[in-house]
Amino acid sequence: MRTWKHLLIMGCFCLLFILTLIPVHGAYAADPVVQLKFANYFPPPAPQSKICEDFIAALEKRTGGTVKVQFFAGGSLLKAPAMFQGVTTGIADIGYSHVEYTPGRMPVTETVGLPLGYPSGWVSNQVANDFVHQFKLPEWKDVEILWMHASTPNVMITKKPVRTLEDMKGLTLRAPGRIGDTIKALGATPAPTPVMETYDAMSKGVIDGTYTPFETLKTFRFGEVAKYTTASWQVGNVYPFYVVMNKNSYKKLSPGQKKIFDQLCGEFKERAALMWNAVDFDGLEFALQQKVEIIELTPEQVTRWVDATKPVLDDYVKKMVSSGYSESEVKGWLSYIQDRIKYWTAKQIELHIKSPTGPKGMTP
Repeated sequence: MRTWKHLLIMGCFCLLFILTLIPVHGAYAADPVVQLKFANYFPPPAPQSKICEDFIAALEKRTGGTVKVQFFAGGSLLKAPAMFQGVTTGIADIGYSHVEYTPGRMPVTETVGLPLGYPSGWVSNQVANDFVHQFKLPEWKDVEILWMHASTPNVMITKKPVRTLEDMKGLTLRAPGRIGDTIKALGATPAPTPVMETYDAMSKGVIDGTYTPFETLKTFRFGEVAKYTTASWQVGNVYPFYVVMNKNSYKKLSPGQKKIFDQLCGEFKERAALMWNAVDFDGLEFALQQKVEIIELTPEQVTRWVDATKPVLDDYVKKMVSSGYSESEVKGWLSYIQDRIKYWTAKQIELHIKSPTGPKGMTP
């Protein structure tokens, strides 16, 4: 009897020893294999698409291949305006787009895109994430937010020099939707020209320029038809972007897969912020190669431009109040964003993260 007990004890020790030799990735065998579709409207070569591909590669590697993702770039599965609904209905499991493609669907998040003085893409990315997580907005209740991010601030890319507020008068600039309100407040005429038609419209003299970030000087080659760029980041609108997931698709992940997934989302939130800074530098470099003059506003002009755009913020408050929100609530959003801009601007300077736009200490 004692012999059998000894054998049983020895057997248990041997089993435990063998289990310690099993590679960590062997634990993935218990996880279900999950197949996902990731839709994105940016073309495959774009940095915004490349960062999605990097996310997918890291996810598949860290989950030991138990999560597999099929990537659809360039709007091949869902176009940008259909992205959010396409994710909620399950056409795609994950989707990447920005809120201005569906005006009114995320009305509170649209606050992030107002001309509030974002100095860089890194700052706007941090603020966008802070905002949606701070206010737990019902407009996102149908999806799982993986991470938010935002473009770099819009600047004036023109064929004529814009050094003062007076220089804006008489100009027609590509600025569709909400950003057109900023252009109108500054004295110019906004045009709803599609971005893919902007190059030709500028070259043919149909419009005098565009109100888009530095990166578009290279991405859309506006640096070939523009002669000037006014770095008016102090009044630059930004585009709030999102990467979201279908709730049922997220629920399919095992606890272990979710842990890896959530960790990666945190990492890529920061990578997206740095990516936007990088593409703006690419645009600036291309512009300088094309002999585009970069114009900085004087302190006096900055004050005048900021004052000129205040009615844009006032009109937004009135619009949201008429939609059922309280005035104090809406002004609270604006105040929160402005406070976070100050915080993250100081943090970017502290961390020595450079960007083509922004105050002293932030630019090279």
